[in-house]
Amino acid sequence: MAEFRLPGALQPGVRLRRGMAGEGRRPALAARPVDPHRVRRGSAAGIIGSALGRWASLVVLLVFHLSTAEAQVLSTRIWPAKDYTRLTLESREPVDYTIFSLKDPERLVIDLEINEISQALAELNGKVAADDPYISGLRVARNRPGVVRLVLDLKAEVKPQIFTLPPIADYGHRLVLDIHPLVAVDPLALLIEETQQRPVPVQPAKPGVARIATIVIDAGHGGEDPGAIGKRGSREKDITLTIAKRLKALVDAEPNMRALLTRDGDYFLPLNVRVEKARKVRADLFVSIHADSFTRSNVRGSSVFALSDKRATSELARALAKKENEADLIGGVALVGKDDHVRRTILDLSQSATIDYSLRLGSSVLKQLGGVNELHKPHVEQASFAVLTAHDVPSILVETAFISNPQEEKRLNNSAYQDKLARAILEGIREYIAKHPPRPGGPVTELPPALAFR
Repeated sequence: MAEFRLPGALQPGVRLRRGMAGEGRRPALAARPVDPHRVRRGSAAGIIGSALGRWASLVVLLVFHLSTAEAQVLSTRIWPAKDYTRLTLESREPVDYTIFSLKDPERLVIDLEINEISQALAELNGKVAADDPYISGLRVARNRPGVVRLVLDLKAEVKPQIFTLPPIADYGHRLVLDIHPLVAVDPLALLIEETQQRPVPVQPAKPGVARIATIVIDAGHGGEDPGAIGKRGSREKDITLTIAKRLKALVDAEPNMRALLTRDGDYFLPLNVRVEKARKVRADLFVSIHADSFTRSNVRGSSVFALSDKRATSELARALAKKENEADLIGGVALVGKDDHVRRTILDLSQSATIDYSLRLGSSVLKQLGGVNELHKPHVEQASFAVLTAHDVPSILVETAFISNPQEEKRLNNSAYQDKLARAILEGIREYIAKHPPRPGGPVTELPPALAFR
């Protein structure tokens, strides 16, 4: 076992050492002997001052006790996913902690410096899903005075990452543990595996199409980040995932296309990870699905956005990009050492050509969306969206409708309307692919002969 103390500081990337289970505890402080030569009778003022000093000490101890009592876990969440499992502990005050690992069997242990097992902690074990890829069970118990211990039983050896997040939006202080596999999930291998399981197409690809086009579909928000919330309580993350899954099914039914979802469940993905997934599968197109919100509930309409390497084309586009780019802060990302991906990519000279193709794709999709919903703007808008910064993949962000508008929120929850939106996006993609066939050398060219298009 190895033990290290992390007093509420941001700590991305935890290096675990192994050793003995009792290692690292601090020895109790020995009482200092009293020097009889220093003992003397005090004056009345000295006695009063000493009494006041004792009262002040009592007040300090009381304040310390109250602040410690406030440092209790009020809410707990577990987000299992193939990519990684996240455990979140939310509290009113920061919680100091120690983490270490144990082997045979594999376990992670977190010692929380709190006085009591709150109801939220007591219920945590019941939140472990049977199909969680990494956690098989979880136990909570008082370890010693002032310390509550969490033990996570693991299904295999993992790479943990633990960090704290300050209060933001509706969240208080959060202690976040991300449990990653030793070997990260490869989106390219996943795409090829899915494609190999695809039935042999009954119709040939269109003339001039050298291979299957790879479309990466990104469901905005997820997990700790709910996105916008409508008047009826609809969460953007749920609507975007539903539409993304519908769009994937439609794309996969096309003889010359194949889709990959950046997320297929309710969990958080950092913006740069979404971009990297598209680049790792050498995607031909990247489509990010969202549902807009605004302070005025009468604002409505669908929109399509592309990246801008200059200023935003409107104040709304600028504000929307700022809000979407803050998703990492709400969803929870260890920010230490995180590079400025947006600035670094926008400065890439090859970005200009990609933006041009993104605008063409956006125009095709926007035209089709106009047949389903009224358009908020009749043209593709641009702003510095972090999720659109793959410099070699044409990328668009589709705001399907305003979830803050009660009428549009109601439609966004309607399965028939969701299907219409997905089909409109597909028609826009079809139109673009017909004009700009996928380039050779993509990831799906190495298919078995039965699946390859000649």
